[in-house]
Amino acid sequence: MPDYRRWYRPGGTFFFTVVTYRRMPIFTCEDAVACLRSAFAECMNELPMTIDAIVILPDHFHLLMTLPDGDQDYSKRLGVIKAKFSSLRPPNATRTAVSIRRHESENWQPRFWEHEVRDEDEAAAFADYIHYNPVKHGLVKCPHDWRWSSFHRWVEKQWLEPDWGCCCRSAPTIRDFIRLAKFVGE
Repeated sequence: MPDYRRWYRPGGTFFFTVVTYRRMPIFTCEDAVACLRSAFAECMNELPMTIDAIVILPDHFHLLMTLPDGDQDYSKRLGVIKAKFSSLRPPNATRTAVSIRRHESENWQPRFWEHEVRDEDEAAAFADYIHYNPVKHGLVKCPHDWRWSSFHRWVEKQWLEPDWGCCCRSAPTIRDFIRLAKFVGE
């Protein structure tokens, strides 16, 4: 078994991928997304954090999170979000006897993938990756077409142009592709 160790840095910014149990597409309806949003809100009341960017896809979500100064416990936050979501959503009927015996969640894979963001350029690249992810997965043709993304908030705050990464409003610029090139292939 690999000797994987998580990197914790107080006040750090981290990129996460959190996947549903057996990649079940549970985030295909407004109710499930509303439950996840409620889970985030409840967690943030107990354990403050800043959600810099997020996208919710049918079977996973990507999150760019910044922790408060002096706090490094992102694992606890993700655990609380997963648990609160599971308490709000009815159990998944597809659980196996083995998953029940192992006390695995009916909604989530037991782990998550994280990466410590080292600088502002990397944070911007991960935000771009997050906002372009629905296009990468073939769910929409343009980032503005995906409802469950912080892309819309970024446009409101004028951090992104409304036609960023878009093929229907105007041709994507070389800047769009340079920032995405590192991450889209992953």
